[in-house]
Amino acid sequence: MGIVNEVISLACSLAPSRLIERDEHLLLSPPHSNPFPVELWREHEPLSVVHISQQYKAVPFAPPRGVYESAHLRVEWQTMDNRQPFYHRNCDVDEISYQIDGERTLMTELGVVEHRPGEFSRIPRGVAHDNYGRRESHLLFYAPAPVTEERSPARQSEIVFPPFPGWEPGPVNEAVTQCLGTPGHDIVVAPVDEPRLLQQAHAEKERLQVLTGTGDPGVSWMYRSPGFRLGTVRREPSAERTYRRTLDADEVQYQISGHRTLVSQRGIVELGPGDFVRIPLGIAWTSVCREPNEYLTLFSDRHLPQIAETTRTAEPYTSQRLAALQP
Repeated sequence: MGIVNEVISLACSLAPSRLIERDEHLLLSPPHSNPFPVELWREHEPLSVVHISQQYKAVPFAPPRGVYESAHLRVEWQTMDNRQPFYHRNCDVDEISYQIDGERTLMTELGVVEHRPGEFSRIPRGVAHDNYGRRESHLLFYAPAPVTEERSPARQSEIVFPPFPGWEPGPVNEAVTQCLGTPGHDIVVAPVDEPRLLQQAHAEKERLQVLTGTGDPGVSWMYRSPGFRLGTVRREPSAERTYRRTLDADEVQYQISGHRTLVSQRGIVELGPGDFVRIPLGIAWTSVCREPNEYLTLFSDRHLPQIAETTRTAEPYTSQRLAALQP
């Protein structure tokens, strides 16, 4: 412990960040006692972690599991070893997916993508799509359109017919939804001619863009829109701790690989693969890691409440607990 640096920044604007010095012990300690007979500040809950195992487990098909949701952004987790039983068309949002594990065929009016772990793609508003997963899991992000890519694609969707080996046409529906694709917000559901829907790709010039990170330490930004930003972060072990405080956005982190300790003004918690955590705007935090690790980072300029059940919470800061984290 001692003097550390803190970066104060804005995630959803181009304003420059500021670097200030901090006494680390004071930064993480509870406030001094209040000498006045009036309440000056509130009690705050520690950071909460949602864990969903990355190990595949056979389960019947079910709707995606909501993890965080507001009126402007929705984060879901899904696992599949089957076809989705309908095509889906969003009225109001772009739908971004991140492949966690396994293999998934994404079939759309803009072509077909064979997704592998570590890949992102964005389905523009109004484009019908379906999935065929094989012992897989992925994350879904619904954000108001339009969302734009922040990096060049690794590849793009292709016209593939049939879309996967063993595919046969059959009775299938198309669901049109609003309100971030939330279950129960369908507008209309009707039968659809699947071969004709997939052949629409021949008439379209646009293709889905498949994005991946660089593999280098640091942040790889993937997508952004006003009030939303999404990327991945690769960290290497380091004895230096730099704190970050974002002034204009809640940050959700999803641990992809490796382990690290999240140290914050809302407690200290160990994170491993499959863990989600939300850091509210204005909270200073840093990571301590003894091994290479990677996590996904999402910024929302609106409060992004957790809707999934909490798995565990951060422990209160103590100087002894922090000293034990020294690499």
